[in-house]
Amino acid sequence: MKILFKKNTVVLGLFLSCLFSCKDLTNLNVNPNGVQPETVNPNLVMPTVLSETAKLYTNLGFQDIAGVVQHTQKDAWFSGHNDYDWGGDQSWTDYYNQLRNNDLVYQRAVALNMEFQQGVALVMKSMLFGLITDLWGDAPYSSALQGEKGSVDDIAPKYDSQEVIYAGILADLEKAATLLSKPKAAYGTNIVDAADLYYAGDPTKWRRLANSLQLRYLMRISAKQPAIAKAGIEKIVANPTQYPIIDDAALDATMAYVGNNSGDAWPSNTVFDISGSNYRRIKMSTTLVKPMQATNDPRLAIWAKKVEIPLKVDATLPAGTDKIVSGVRYLSPDKVGTTPIDTDPNYVGLPPSISQLPSAYNFNPTPGQTSVNPHVSYLNEIYTQAKGPLLKSRLVSAAEVNFILAEAAQKGWAAGDAKTRYEAGVKASLTAWGLASSYATFIAQKGVAYDGTLAQLMGQKWIASWTSATEAWFDYRRTGLPALQAGPVAKRKALPLRFYYMRDELNLNKTNSGTAIEKLETTANSQADGKNSAWSKQWLVQGTGKPW
Repeated sequence: MKILFKKNTVVLGLFLSCLFSCKDLTNLNVNPNGVQPETVNPNLVMPTVLSETAKLYTNLGFQDIAGVVQHTQKDAWFSGHNDYDWGGDQSWTDYYNQLRNNDLVYQRAVALNMEFQQGVALVMKSMLFGLITDLWGDAPYSSALQGEKGSVDDIAPKYDSQEVIYAGILADLEKAATLLSKPKAAYGTNIVDAADLYYAGDPTKWRRLANSLQLRYLMRISAKQPAIAKAGIEKIVANPTQYPIIDDAALDATMAYVGNNSGDAWPSNTVFDISGSNYRRIKMSTTLVKPMQATNDPRLAIWAKKVEIPLKVDATLPAGTDKIVSGVRYLSPDKVGTTPIDTDPNYVGLPPSISQLPSAYNFNPTPGQTSVNPHVSYLNEIYTQAKGPLLKSRLVSAAEVNFILAEAAQKGWAAGDAKTRYEAGVKASLTAWGLASSYATFIAQKGVAYDGTLAQLMGQKWIASWTSATEAWFDYRRTGLPALQAGPVAKRKALPLRFYYMRDELNLNKTNSGTAIEKLETTANSQADGKNSAWSKQWLVQGTGKPW
């Protein structure tokens, strides 16, 4: 009885406590130091969306996708970068995390009638969903971001087709451009310049970004839906007042790296990565270095470091000679044998996917995981810094936009003069890298002076996408240009076309991911992967014969 009484006393106490204080229970999940989603000002969330999206974009374009398109190669821990050994588990979680944050910005902006923030959120939604469908293919879109509702269909959403996603992106960008069409003063005090990490609260520049992204995605679908692409591009070009675009390097959509800590510093910096490992492992690719050398491209000196110790093979030297004199390593022919080496005295790149030990390339005297090779070109030392005037996420550039319009003009669409657009693209890229004064000399170079071919145009666009290599990959997939070849020990004998759907998605959203996988087209390079292969074709390139 004594024990029972104590239990009843406890129960009664809890009941009375609940009875008289239950009105306060709703506050238990409220963070007194935080801001609630239901009341948050969108200006507080917008910087996170902008900064994290920019970092995601650069981490692709400066890291493994730069390896795919052979801007760079690595000489340690390189299998994903050089050989496309991705393990079938590339996650889109970070992209959807930012889409959720961005959706909060949009919903709160609608509730507060903040049109500038609505427009920005629609642009960012388009950019993020554009990356997802470009990288993977079909994906959750119209039913995405609704997991809080709790139903099975919300937690495991259906996949929309690429065709539907691109159409939605273009519609959102059209709406965004309208929302962003007013002068800044018309938005009242709602714009906080410091919250806008790209354009410091300038709606006219955001409008240009929205229209320029339309050009990007219209060209993206041009092989599958040429009539839609043609009409959309011609409409934008014919109405420059209604559809201003990023046509000057000063208008590029960029985000500078702050460099206060490892999370907001340039990815290869040695300020916070004290060992310098990430910087040391990245080397220039010979695929990029050679054509830039052939045209005396001034950007090469900005992006790459000269070899520390050039090689020189001298047939007059006694057999067995291997010595360094005045900063040059001299080798007798017998020391070289049949080993291919690059004796360029200035810049030497790593060939793509050359071997299982690329750190031994070009007679590296200290091969292995140290990545110290004085006979190949590291990146320029600006890439060891945490921040700097050239260390930016480059999301959309005037170079890209002008090259898109040059390609459209080559197709015979009403997009201006192809030569003029091409030259504007080259000039915009040089200007963005502080080399505007080099334009007149460079554009006159053989191989750079306009010859009317798509191969030349796409080659210059590929070079201009340095640190933003995702666009070069998507262009290659669409056109087969430049004519990149996989290296001798790459996982397949061709460049990959997409990311694998991740294992969690296959397990937790099995029905919908399975439907998307069935729509992929296997190729000879899909091999044991089956349909969910990096070498299977998305809708975007099915039936186009591209890129291989």
